[in-house]
Amino acid sequence: MTILVQICQVVVALGLLNVWLLRFNKKTDYRGGAATSMREEFATYGLPEWFCYLVGFLKVSSGIALLAALAFPEIKLYPAAVVSVLMIGALAMHVKVKDPIKKSLPAASVLAMCLVIIFG
Repeated sequence: MTILVQICQVVVALGLLNVWLLRFNKKTDYRGGAATSMREEFATYGLPEWFCYLVGFLKVSSGIALLAALAFPEIKLYPAAVVSVLMIGALAMHVKVKDPIKKSLPAASVLAMCLVIIFG
């Protein structure tokens, strides 16, 4: 199971870093509502702008920690747990704004991989 856990760590980490560092201001098919940027997405959910940056900090930090956990596996539980909670929140926000299921797939996939990391 270790190889699967490590693959999940890399995929989750690189996905988080991609979304928050490279695609923050770019439109994707998965943004909530009709949002075209991360800030707009949080506004669509009725969340304050500062919360967007808090979530971003937690996700980027967790992504980096998941990569570090490849060398220090004893720390992998913590960032995976943080991201799991954030993904549950993301799923709840998609439900709140009545997004189609397709928009929830990335959050559901990341949550599933985090559960593999935690329990694998």
